[in-house]
Amino acid sequence: MTTEPAEPSPGAAPAPAAPAAPPAGPPTPAASPWAAPSAETPAAAPTAAPAAPPAGPPAPPASPWAGPPLAPDLAAPAPEQAPRAPRRPRPVLLTVCGLVLGTLAGGGVGYAVQAQRPPTPLPPLQVARPSYPAVVVDPTAFAAEQPRPLAIDGDLLKLLMSAPQGSGPWGDYPDKPSWVSVGELAERAGNSVREFKDLNSRGFRRAAEVDWKKDDVKYRVSLIQYAPENASEAKLRASLSHLLSFADGANGGYKVEDQPSRWAETTDQYYYGVAVAQRGTVLMSVEVFGTKPVNPDVVKDLAKQQWERLA
Repeated sequence: MTTEPAEPSPGAAPAPAAPAAPPAGPPTPAASPWAAPSAETPAAAPTAAPAAPPAGPPAPPASPWAGPPLAPDLAAPAPEQAPRAPRRPRPVLLTVCGLVLGTLAGGGVGYAVQAQRPPTPLPPLQVARPSYPAVVVDPTAFAAEQPRPLAIDGDLLKLLMSAPQGSGPWGDYPDKPSWVSVGELAERAGNSVREFKDLNSRGFRRAAEVDWKKDDVKYRVSLIQYAPENASEAKLRASLSHLLSFADGANGGYKVEDQPSRWAETTDQYYYGVAVAQRGTVLMSVEVFGTKPVNPDVVKDLAKQQWERLA
């Protein structure tokens, strides 16, 4: 039996040694590594450092194909965020939802109530029956009371009065009823260009006139007709100021000027009298030019004769 300690095998891990008791005396000098242990003094067992407690399960062996280890800040998992608190519903959203639900509920309840009611019948339609007078109407008297139709759809030449006996033509103007163009009417005005544009823009349709001369007094009777939609133009031209009535029911009048006027481009003077009236779309005009003040009765009599032919 030998006293040499057995050499530990390389595969076996050394067992943890118990902590040595504090020495009671002076320390023993260290033995030489080449000195053999004595028989009296037992050989001291090799002292091993205490192993650290295991931190966890053993790590798996590294694979020969694995790359280099990751950095600690990249290999460590990111910390989990704390769950958010539940979001409270907003008051506006709750109000809108309440209104919508209230409307739907009210409509449903109203429809259900109305559906349970019996239908209400509508009242019958009441139409007044036509009534007729008990008195028999005389057709002749009834027709006489109605307004006479306007005699303006026919030939205007037939509606013009004729020149009186003993009269003659007035210059180049014919003493018989004849047609007059819009250019001739505008040429007689002081501003012919403006009158030409005014007549054409206000619905001028046609015109007829008759001229004569008697005892140095010149007469002109004309009928100017406008389009049906411009009948108000005839009424406007017939509404001159300071007119005297020449016939009952005549839409117009007459007047005589006391002061003389002057012919265009001459120094000759004349006294003027005029009568105008409107009948539907036709404007009647009677003009008198005298070397002396015009007799109002002459103008009134001519205007009355021409008006009766229109009425």
